[in-house]
Amino acid sequence: MQLRRTLKTLAITAVMALATVPAAAQDLLARQAPVDKKLKAVDTLALRSMVQREQAAAPSGQLYKDWNNRYAHRASELPDSFNINLRHFCMPTTSRIITSNFGSRWGRMHKGLDIKVYIGDTIRAAFDGKVRIVRYEANGYGNYVVIRHHNGLETIYGHMSKHLVGENETVHAGDPIGLGGNTGRSTGSHLHFETRLCGVALNPALMFDFKNQDVTGDYYFFRKDTYNKESLAANRVRGKESTDLASADNENIGNNVEGGNVRYHKVSRGETLASIARKRGTTVEHICKLNHITKTMRVKPGQILRYS
Repeated sequence: MQLRRTLKTLAITAVMALATVPAAAQDLLARQAPVDKKLKAVDTLALRSMVQREQAAAPSGQLYKDWNNRYAHRASELPDSFNINLRHFCMPTTSRIITSNFGSRWGRMHKGLDIKVYIGDTIRAAFDGKVRIVRYEANGYGNYVVIRHHNGLETIYGHMSKHLVGENETVHAGDPIGLGGNTGRSTGSHLHFETRLCGVALNPALMFDFKNQDVTGDYYFFRKDTYNKESLAANRVRGKESTDLASADNENIGNNVEGGNVRYHKVSRGETLASIARKRGTTVEHICKLNHITKTMRVKPGQILRYS
């Protein structure tokens, strides 16, 4: 009898003990919650502080003394040498066709690479950074974007049909920033791509290999005394070839692109889509389909059109 009462007492005590555990645990969590919130706030502030310190210590923070949304580029003094980090990049376009090199062209300096894109093709940010300029320039870049990157470079993307970002917006490598187009001073849809250091245009072919859709290395080490020689060599290795579109004339040009015999026509003054179609033995509809344009589009002298 005594044993039975003892067991009953133990059972009741155990049940009561189990019943009180959740309440105690809840009290503990309730007391801990404000501490967790404080720690989270401290962690957030520490993270923000760390990011700000890293950005301040980034090459762009050392090279550029101001931030403005007025000038697309304003040259300042170049360092004698500078190591440019090319890691964590994205190619601005998947196109592999370069139509015009960096350097002297038609009696003036061409300060970027022209890459063949079609109207509506996605154009992407080359590196992480912040958008400085989003603008339209009728007699130059057309719709263009300027991005300042943490690695010290600024990149310019010209002749786009549409902007997809705004000024002072933070972007990451690969983010869409615009669509390919034929705006501004342009004779055919393409991307005009510039890389600038301290506002001075550098040959993008020193850093970007569009034909192989890659950068030339993890870093590009700029040196004032060897830059010109390196730029010429980069054009020979990674620039426009003699059979590229920009050298097309009004004769048929065979070009092995996409595995077929592709042919192009360079528009002369007074020509229309209809007259070109008649001359090349094709239709306006076929030319429009190949070049991603509409029948109502006015072609310009010097423009390159694919017709087969």
